[in-house]
Amino acid sequence: MRLDQGDREGRAREARGQVSAAPRVDWPNAVALVTGASSGIGYETALAFAQRGARVVGVARREDRLRELVAACDGASFAPRAQVSRRERKFRAASRRRAKSIRGASEVHHGGERRPSGLARASYIAGDLGARAFAEEIVAETLTRHGRIDVLVNNAAMPKHKQIYDLAPDEAEAVMRLNFLSPVWTTLAALPPMVAQGGGVIVNVSSFAALIPPPRETIYAASKAALNAWSAGLWNDLYGSGVHVAIVNPGAIETEIWGKLDTAPAFRGRKHCPQIVVDAILECVEKRRHERTAPRLNLGLFGARLLRALAPGLLRRGMAAFDPVPADVLAQARARAAEGKRGA
Repeated sequence: MRLDQGDREGRAREARGQVSAAPRVDWPNAVALVTGASSGIGYETALAFAQRGARVVGVARREDRLRELVAACDGASFAPRAQVSRRERKFRAASRRRAKSIRGASEVHHGGERRPSGLARASYIAGDLGARAFAEEIVAETLTRHGRIDVLVNNAAMPKHKQIYDLAPDEAEAVMRLNFLSPVWTTLAALPPMVAQGGGVIVNVSSFAALIPPPRETIYAASKAALNAWSAGLWNDLYGSGVHVAIVNPGAIETEIWGKLDTAPAFRGRKHCPQIVVDAILECVEKRRHERTAPRLNLGLFGARLLRALAPGLLRRGMAAFDPVPADVLAQARARAAEGKRGA
């Protein structure tokens, strides 16, 4: 990473607290670690980094999708086993054993890097980021492969659109582990090498739901609000270290998440393409912005934030009335509560 000495405007923003004191990204020599890279925002972000010449490590659970990502990033087949060093094979085997020994950790698969062709080198690591051992391992593995991490994008997340009366404690814990604790684990693992190398960028992909929680999104919104608070605190703590922390709050984005909801949402508005989120992430990385909403110019999102500031009670009542709890659902919940039961 290199410092742009001529960026007077950037220094002025830095002095006003709008950006952190960190060097700019030297893409051809940068290493980027992207979670949730098998589809949607993560996939497009990893591809955008590779197109700029960065070495990219994509992380997700679906290995077949990660293979497609690697092929898209660098257009070449995987290196045969003989081209992988003995040291790396031993490290991967040890990592798999370590991950399996931790309850909840899934089997880990590592995608070999491609044969040299062009500027970018792409690879993947497949596993469950809800397991702390795996979340920490992806950082160690990236350092083993490339010797550094310049950009960490914590994008992996799971939706939970469900009536609060039916939400089980295990479901709530799973959401918090993946959406909030996973970025905490990867960040704590990546910070020492970033500080040692003199800089880096951590981008946490949150949600507009963290700012204004919609109905039936209680635990999801809480996980993203925690991520926002963590990111804001990190920015303060890391100021002057060369490590920049950013938050991106997407609105309604056309991704697979809409097909994974427990109940159908009342929202029927426009869903934007993932590229607008990628653009926001790139702006945070390249221009050291701390927080961005995607889309940036949207009347609905602007109106909601304005109401939150001027008439929060009105906004809350409006949100509740937008997708109210049906009377029969409430009656069933009361009946179950009387019987000492929970859930459907």
